[in-house]
Amino acid sequence: MEENAMAQNYRVGRLSQEIQREVTDILMKRVRDPRVQGITITGVEVTGDLQQATIYYSILSELASDGEKTQIGLEKAKGLIRRELGSRLSIYVTPELIFERDRSVQYGDHIDELLNKLNHPED
Repeated sequence: MEENAMAQNYRVGRLSQEIQREVTDILMKRVRDPRVQGITITGVEVTGDLQQATIYYSILSELASDGEKTQIGLEKAKGLIRRELGSRLSIYVTPELIFERDRSVQYGDHIDELLNKLNHPED
């Protein structure tokens, strides 16, 4: 039983990596929407039953309006991205895609800022 679970975890991890690579390629080569240009796919989490894939992305802009536009652009392109994934991946059912903004880069910048303030207190 434990070997079966390990094999399943390996398969989910491998599929996550494949989806990340393919979605990045699809966004660069197939999606022409300017709202999704310049985004970076930072990670993918696939559920154990392979039915859903949460795709995490980051954008360079910190403006909330840019984040909203990017999310809308990704939602609009979701059908195309899923169809392309279906033709590129050798799996029975293409997972439902959920796009979520990865805020860890912004959080890391915020932590750096706080640390710098601690190291260089203003007199």
